[in-house]
Amino acid sequence: MNPVILSVLVMLGLSLAKVNVILALLAAALAGGLAGGLSLTEATSTLIHGMGGNAETALSYILLGALAVAIAETGITDLLVRSAVIRLQKARTTALLLAIALLASLSQNVIPVHIAFIPLLIPPLLPIFDRLKVDRRGVASALTFGLQAPYMLIPAGFGLIFHGIVADNMAKGGMSIAVADLPKAMLIPTLGMVAGLLWAAFVTYRQPRETTVVRAAAADRPFMAGTQDLASRWEWRHTAAILAVLATLAVQLTTDSLVLGGLTGLSLLAATGALPWRRFDGAVLDGIKMMGFMGFVMLVAAGYADVVKATGGVDSLVASAASLIGGSRLLGVVIMLLVGLTVDMGIGTSFGTVPIIATVFVPLCAALGFSPLATASIIGTAAALGDAGSPASDSTLGPTAGLAADGKHDHIWDTCVPTFLHYNIPLMLFGVLAAMVL
Repeated sequence: MNPVILSVLVMLGLSLAKVNVILALLAAALAGGLAGGLSLTEATSTLIHGMGGNAETALSYILLGALAVAIAETGITDLLVRSAVIRLQKARTTALLLAIALLASLSQNVIPVHIAFIPLLIPPLLPIFDRLKVDRRGVASALTFGLQAPYMLIPAGFGLIFHGIVADNMAKGGMSIAVADLPKAMLIPTLGMVAGLLWAAFVTYRQPRETTVVRAAAADRPFMAGTQDLASRWEWRHTAAILAVLATLAVQLTTDSLVLGGLTGLSLLAATGALPWRRFDGAVLDGIKMMGFMGFVMLVAAGYADVVKATGGVDSLVASAASLIGGSRLLGVVIMLLVGLTVDMGIGTSFGTVPIIATVFVPLCAALGFSPLATASIIGTAAALGDAGSPASDSTLGPTAGLAADGKHDHIWDTCVPTFLHYNIPLMLFGVLAAMVL
């Protein structure tokens, strides 16, 4: 069996069996490496060496978790919870899910902080979700939509980066397309994401659902206290918390570094005295407990990607797919999208999937007579497939980090499976439609 397919099956099988995602990724990497001709030692060393590829991302997530807990320690989340309770008591679940999706969408383009807002926004709202009996699988679906759909379509923030990667890799393959044309190529596939969100909000997760404990919460954090003993008036520490958030955002946008942004926010909280020094260490440790798991998953996912590349399994997978296509354009689109889904489900990053698949997809699309616009749609959709649903994707890890803060949310069954079903199925259908009509 192709090592990529084997490793993805191992990872998904173990994850669905509720084996820890990190262990599932390690087992999948070693299984894929051995199937690809690497020795156990070579696979392990490649995995460990490749983990450095996501070191900055992992550190960013840990610092963001620490900042989120530190800000919660100032008491400002108490005020937010009080305000939210008043406004959301009569809210409909559907409207709430759509509002969360819209807010999450801003994190990709308008205020490009990616998942940084989740540990700040979601944990304080968990008691409200429980009071309103909101299905957290719907919240996970709304968050994942906001983390993925905007970069697919909108040429700003992370979307501009994604479009640039697609255009650059197409040019390397001998097919030119202007970055300004990428929104046209990705419009129809993005409508598939919208259809998935509407189905989740209006049909699947509209009914009330009681939440149950999945695992013990990592820590007894201030933002999990519910609505009792809430702060009743605005204080200096609350102003300092707002300033820390704004400073974090400003530094992140200026330097393009979440690490520097997180350090700035923490330093400002310490310097202003908004967070007493004696409580600072505990806040950092609680932040690591909340986001550290996600950071380690991203580290192992980077190593997994290097093992997959070292086996040569992606090239052989694409070559095998090409041999099955013949001259059928429809079959060609379906197979290319399935290849993209397989790769992205494994490595967990659509941005990293583009360079892997574009090398072969561009000449293949040219041979089948697809236009540059259709080719861009195929590559962009193939790369985006699996970003929702992959256990190693930050589009699923981010929502889980916020929703599982009180131990009542499972990463695989409450985030990955719902987002896979609601987004990858319509993405596949709308992706095929886009390729055939563009």
